[in-house]
Amino acid sequence: MKKLIGLAIVVIVAIAIYTQITIFVVPPIGAVPEGRTVIMLRLNKTNFIDSADAMCERIQGGVSLLCRGFTMAAVVNNTTILARLPYSRSLYLVSTGGKTYDR
Repeated sequence: MKKLIGLAIVVIVAIAIYTQITIFVVPPIGAVPEGRTVIMLRLNKTNFIDSADAMCERIQGGVSLLCRGFTMAAVVNNTTILARLPYSRSLYLVSTGGKTYDR
C-alpha cells in the first residue's frame, strides 16, 4: 500500500511539473554568446521543452532575428525564472524537432 501511495505521489508531481514548468533553451547568439537553458513557469504558448526558434517556427512558420528577439523578450518579461543553467544543444534540438537555424 505504501508503494502505491508513493507511486501516486510521484505521478502527481510529474504531471504538475510537466504542466506548470517550461525548459526554455536560448541558443548561442550575439546577445548571449554562450547560450542558456532556463527553467521557468509555463506561459500559455510554451511547450515543456521550448526555444524562441521553435516558437517562431510554430507561430510564424519560420525563424528570423526579429522574431527570435521579440520572443525571447516576451518570454523573459512575462514569466518567473526558476533557474538558469548552461546551454544544452540536445534540449535545443528536442525543442526544434531536430532542426538548427543560423545565428
